[in-house]
Amino acid sequence: MDAIVVPGTHPSAIAGGFKFLEGPAWRPGGHLIWSDILGDTIYELRNGKPVPFIKPSQRAIGNTIDPQGRIVTCHQESRSVTRLEKNGAVTLLADRYEGKRFNSPDDVVVRSDGTIYFTDPSFALKPADRELPYDGVYKISPGGKIQLLLKDYVRPNGLAFSPDEKLLYINDTNRRQIRVCNVDTSGELSNDRVFAYLTGEMAGQANGMKVDVQGNVYCTGPGGIQVFTPTARFIGIIFLQHVVSNFCFGDPDRKTLYITAGQTLFKLRVKIAGS
Repeated sequence: MDAIVVPGTHPSAIAGGFKFLEGPAWRPGGHLIWSDILGDTIYELRNGKPVPFIKPSQRAIGNTIDPQGRIVTCHQESRSVTRLEKNGAVTLLADRYEGKRFNSPDDVVVRSDGTIYFTDPSFALKPADRELPYDGVYKISPGGKIQLLLKDYVRPNGLAFSPDEKLLYINDTNRRQIRVCNVDTSGELSNDRVFAYLTGEMAGQANGMKVDVQGNVYCTGPGGIQVFTPTARFIGIIFLQHVVSNFCFGDPDRKTLYITAGQTLFKLRVKIAGS
């Protein structure tokens, strides 16, 4: 872990008093955003202080930034995926598949060609409200076509690309697995397989996930954030006393982890930049 984090350093709290945090993402221009799901607000960090950015947020959860700098968000309340345009307009990207409402879109990533991938677990959904019989992984083409890619996961959750975008890592929370698929030039997935298991006796589960420029995989799990090499060798844990829901790489050099854990936002400087 000495190659990942300066020995003796620990995450420090920078904002608190929220309800339940998720979905941090670093925006071009130097601003962090994150979701307070139960507070129904997306916040932005300005001059070191949290400022409401979108309220109400339709219980926004996962956020990412597309190649054009636009915010793509998953929403629990509206069961949808949207994009915030640069002029402030909101574009609905997906809220149904084959006429049926999604379960609860959770996490989202965007490939460099604009293809969007998102997970649709049923964590936040009442059984009576369910319309799709599976928890799927989907993609939205740059032209807007929605395609179901995987439906044999128990609870698909966090997503992350390898630096060359030839691999897509996908968490299956209930199985405590990080899975990985090959991604071809058209964006199709193949060879879905287990990459690693999230083990340990402490609290925490497979949820948020990111990859650094060297291809190391960082994933929330028991004890905090577990780190693996590109060949799935376990490196160690960035420990937090709070259960971590998600995190992102931020700052201009992308060497700060911004971490959401319960009601608190933390940060930690690391040695390797995020991809």
